[in-house]
Amino acid sequence: MSEQETQRPGMGEQEPLLGRPGDASQQDGLPLYHNLIIGTGAVAQAGSWILVAIVWGAVFSNPVILFSAHPLLNSAAILLFTQGVLILQPTHTPKQKKHGTWAHAGLNDLALSCGIAGLVVIEYNKIAHNGTHFVSPHAILGLITYILILIQGLVGFTQYFVPQIYGGEENAKKLYKYHRVSGYFIFLMLLATVAAATQTDYNKKVLEIKLWAVLVAAAITLIGVLPRVKLQKFGWLAGQ
Repeated sequence: MSEQETQRPGMGEQEPLLGRPGDASQQDGLPLYHNLIIGTGAVAQAGSWILVAIVWGAVFSNPVILFSAHPLLNSAAILLFTQGVLILQPTHTPKQKKHGTWAHAGLNDLALSCGIAGLVVIEYNKIAHNGTHFVSPHAILGLITYILILIQGLVGFTQYFVPQIYGGEENAKKLYKYHRVSGYFIFLMLLATVAAATQTDYNKKVLEIKLWAVLVAAAITLIGVLPRVKLQKFGWLAGQ
């Protein structure tokens, strides 16, 4: 290995799950938004935007009603959550992590707002039409995911901004690895919830979004997100 290669940012402890060392590490001098596309980030962008296009295309191909806001808002939430993951993954210096965390929190807050609005719409629609609540696999997965996101958001916010409740910053930092693991799990739950939505009566009769199309878009998104995972950031996954 040449001297130039050994000095590349992202070597050693910042090596990604797949690819060369430094492929998914933010380089000094580049703007934070560059994190959204470096490494396999562009692949994740393609998958998440394809997913949104599938949902929005199906919704606007039919008469727009109040219920239409539910898939529109929730697909937008997934897109924003994806950006929140991608913006933070490549950071590795204290300054980068600080800026990345603020951007991560802001994007996730926007995503959560969209998700909550989507939940309000579907619940109002159910109540207005005397419909059943949380019966289908999609609804059950959605409810579980909403709860997990709220817990994830609360813990993530307090860990970083109010570490005193955990006994100090050092104790709060010890929980970061669990926040990361649960974050990726919730991301999978989000994609599974969209896939389950294709099996609802409304989708089969009106939107007609194909399960295979959602699975392909989800797979492309994961192909972009997962290779940028740095196992060393999990601590115990890397034998640390």
